[in-house]
Amino acid sequence: MLKPKVIKKSTVKPSFDNDLLDSLIKQYDDPMDIFRQDGLMMQFKQAIVERMLNGELTTELGYEKNDPAGNNSGNSRNGYTEKTLKCNDGNLPIKVPRDRNGDFEPKIIPKNQTRFDDMDEKIISLYARGMSTRDIQDQLKDLYHVDVSATLISNVTDEVIDAVKSWQSRPLDKIYPIVYMDALVIKVQQDKRVINKAFYLALGVNTEGNKELLGIWISENEGAKFWLNVLTEIKNRGVSDIFITCVDGLTGFPEAIETVFPKTRVQLCIVHMVRNSLRFVGWKERKAVAADLRAIYTADTIDAAELALTSFCEKWDKAFPAIGKSWLAHWNHITPIFDYSKEIRKVIYTTNAIESLNGSLRKVIKNKRVFPSDDAALKLLYLALQNISKKWTMALHNWKDAMNQFSIMYEDRLN
Repeated sequence: MLKPKVIKKSTVKPSFDNDLLDSLIKQYDDPMDIFRQDGLMMQFKQAIVERMLNGELTTELGYEKNDPAGNNSGNSRNGYTEKTLKCNDGNLPIKVPRDRNGDFEPKIIPKNQTRFDDMDEKIISLYARGMSTRDIQDQLKDLYHVDVSATLISNVTDEVIDAVKSWQSRPLDKIYPIVYMDALVIKVQQDKRVINKAFYLALGVNTEGNKELLGIWISENEGAKFWLNVLTEIKNRGVSDIFITCVDGLTGFPEAIETVFPKTRVQLCIVHMVRNSLRFVGWKERKAVAADLRAIYTADTIDAAELALTSFCEKWDKAFPAIGKSWLAHWNHITPIFDYSKEIRKVIYTTNAIESLNGSLRKVIKNKRVFPSDDAALKLLYLALQNISKKWTMALHNWKDAMNQFSIMYEDRLN
């Protein structure tokens, strides 16, 4: 069998005969017809693909078409199989040559391939922006004059699941000074019924101050056991230490993190505490209550914060007893911020970093009222995250100041 020649990619642009180009253009009343579905460009692409396929078969057989050397060679050409490829600029009908023994396996257009150019990438890109299957079909039809089935779209996007599994199990850094944790509630079909499932996200901040999503975990029931599994997985993937975790009151999280990362401080999101407190307050008193709560979490020291909380309870307990009771119940996980400088407080007193991420994800999934499976939701979240994370090119604001504080407070752990 003849070996295919290795052709180096040329850096020189090919030249064309201008007279030939002019004669081709003159065949069209409207020169733009050259670029349409049945125009010259598609015919040119068809001719090139078919010539390459015939060249592959020649290499496979070891002799040119009609060459006497093929007589009694044990294999020969055996006509063509017609197939239609979906391309960026429309449908491309081609003839794939066959050999009599059925051994020929084309490389440029494999037997089961139905797409050409970067159609897969276009489907995945549209899917990652939250477009429905019907919307993707319409978009490809309008832009490229290509009819794409719902099954094809599903098959293309299903290939993402392998990438998700690889990403979810990738090694992580040894130290993340801060990790934010929050969840999205998504409707998913399961056992012929629709249920709400929580898709939990862990957003880490590495020692350079850059954000990195550590993973996505799915749960029907949140609790200490669930969080213990999540944190154990994070540790098994290489994380040996987390300085601070910022959460919005997740059930069972403090107990779980003390088991896996006993030195980690748990900081409740102050913004969530304030937001939950104001749910008990009418519009008339809301501004005054919010101002008195602000005096608590902006205090310079923990002693000053305790005095502000006492003052708040004395003033508002009679009208809104649930607020003071809630702050007292969570006080141990509200006060870690007072152990840090104002530079670090600005970074950890709120989970806005991950809430902003969740807001972007909600925009993507809003067109999907119900997902047919966990994997369907997971692959869309993953693809959307790949787009979102491209913007994470800058370190968090005031990160150098925060890292200087960490290097003093956790010198032994950083080393």
